[in-house]
Amino acid sequence: MGKNSDKMAITAKGLKLMIAGLIVMVAGFLLLSGGGSNDPQVFNYAMFDFRRLVAAPIVIVAGIVVEVIAIMGKFNENKGE
Repeated sequence: MGKNSDKMAITAKGLKLMIAGLIVMVAGFLLLSGGGSNDPQVFNYAMFDFRRLVAAPIVIVAGIVVEVIAIMGKFNENKGE
């Protein structure tokens, strides 16, 4: 085995970014929720507001971008070497 066999595939900074991206995506899905109606015969226009149509998808895509950066990014953890 080589010198690199003892290194982790993901760094601590990458792991923190992955957790942050997950939290951002969960926040986006929470923004997306709601707007239903208890009576199926009554149409509720609240499900077509800015929060559900614009803000929530932008937050979810931002979380996915953070995840991609966390996975694909190369972070140097060699401060002492």
